[in-house]
Amino acid sequence: MIRLAHREDAEMVRALVRDAYGHYVERLGREPGPMRDDYGRRIAGGQAWVLEEEGEIVGLVVLEEQPEGLLLDNIAVAPAAQGQGHGRRLMTFAEEEARRRGFDELRLYTNVLMVENIARYTHLGYVETGRIREKGYERLYMVKRLA
Repeated sequence: MIRLAHREDAEMVRALVRDAYGHYVERLGREPGPMRDDYGRRIAGGQAWVLEEEGEIVGLVVLEEQPEGLLLDNIAVAPAAQGQGHGRRLMTFAEEEARRRGFDELRLYTNVLMVENIARYTHLGYVETGRIREKGYERLYMVKRLA
């Protein structure tokens, strides 16, 4: 079940993100942006959804509505739950949420060194729209047109 995150989920969400992104620290030379995010603020703002399986939070998606459209700011799956289709389910949810809000595309970004993510997003139909240095990270922006 995917549901809006509740205030009491904040610590579990932070731990899930730390576990999911921890292996990138060495590659990037610092913590990825999602590990530094304020999930209490995201939850309070109605931007964070969690995926629960058997009462346990196994995934997260953060969606941020911006003037230019809906941004998929973060998606994470607990390492023990990876490879079971949870990431795909969260991506589908994000795309459906964009449509529900009246957007005809969904935007996202990732670090240029997270090549696995770039390949995954490309496979799902996202195309690169630009690369910029932002908040100390080299980011690649992508967009998917929604039917």
